[in-house]
Amino acid sequence: MKATGVVVEHNPFHNGHFYHIKESRKKTAADIIIAVMSGNFLQRGEPALVDKWSRTEMALKAGVDIVIELPYVFATAQASDFARGSITLLEALECEAFCFGSEEGTIEPFTRSYDVLTTQQEAYQNSIKQYMQLGLSYPKALNEAYSDITTHLNLPLVDLSKPNNILGYHYIETACQMQAHIKPVTIQRIVANYHDNVDQDQSIASATGIRKALFDDGSIEALGKFMPHTSLEQLLKWKDSIGVFGSWQQFWPLLRHTIIRSSTKNLASYAEVTEGIEHLIHEAARECETFEDFMSRVKSKRYTWTRIQRMLTHIYTGFTWESLKEHQKPTYLRVLGMTQNGQKYLSEKKKNLSLPLVSRVAATKDSLLDLDIHASDLYQLGLQSPKIKQPVGMDYRKPPIIL
Repeated sequence: MKATGVVVEHNPFHNGHFYHIKESRKKTAADIIIAVMSGNFLQRGEPALVDKWSRTEMALKAGVDIVIELPYVFATAQASDFARGSITLLEALECEAFCFGSEEGTIEPFTRSYDVLTTQQEAYQNSIKQYMQLGLSYPKALNEAYSDITTHLNLPLVDLSKPNNILGYHYIETACQMQAHIKPVTIQRIVANYHDNVDQDQSIASATGIRKALFDDGSIEALGKFMPHTSLEQLLKWKDSIGVFGSWQQFWPLLRHTIIRSSTKNLASYAEVTEGIEHLIHEAARECETFEDFMSRVKSKRYTWTRIQRMLTHIYTGFTWESLKEHQKPTYLRVLGMTQNGQKYLSEKKKNLSLPLVSRVAATKDSLLDLDIHASDLYQLGLQSPKIKQPVGMDYRKPPIIL
């Protein structure tokens, strides 16, 4: 059986994701689609709209055969580390290809850009440092340095100012550095850009736009045209059973409490908290009643919204610099769900996989897995509402979903 991998968040699963899965299967002639999916906290440093099991069910009902959890350490990391964790898992699962959506749409510009930057790595890194010393955020410094290196070259290179292109570049960078067997493939991202609001004249919207419309208007049914009916049903089920959706606005009381009760020394020990920003974070949490006001106080030219949110995620979960240094690569394959075809694939491959399969966390002792369980418990606590009291320990009670 031929497997193709995709790296996803599905927050929530929408028609663009459905197109991605369908085209990935078609373009690579795959029998099996394996999704490496972020858990309950995401790469932009925020809680998922609904939990990882609900998103797993959305994916399985819309064409994915196996869903593997991307461990918290990589799911909440900057693009290069996010890519390293994802591609490592897909390679371990013996996928023949991985397919990502991009603004570029063809793979050659990515590989050319990788070759150029590899041969000029020292100049590239020095240029990044210089721009950061001028006060630019890391993503902007990276893009300026990239322009310096490539502007004079008469080559069709990838545009690294686009978010999906950036991730795609790092997927290819990781695969090349690993000398992985897995083959990179890309498909054109269509209709909606990464941050676009929903357009009622279209049937595809970005996940960012869908979430914004949901929080602004509160109507799930109005979003039905942008997602498969199975995703809509899952959101409605979540609303009925849980009552609230994951967001920093929902989690703010607990996050604010965590920040205020911590000393600035403690805040500085958490991953990605650097250069004295812990003082501003502590001061802003004391003074700001809402998450939006807090972010307005803390955001600056140097620190992007995403970078600050990743700091806050690590503060909320208690994830430290020390723990980050201890966990440099995935050590297991956590199965969140599978179809019968996916189950057959894993049965055929199980003995040859380079990482152990985990279906029952209680039977596995692994410090990386402990971080995932801890993050899941804190996610559940953040969803407490007058209507529903969320239990912790779901990772121990929830078996893989099988369709």
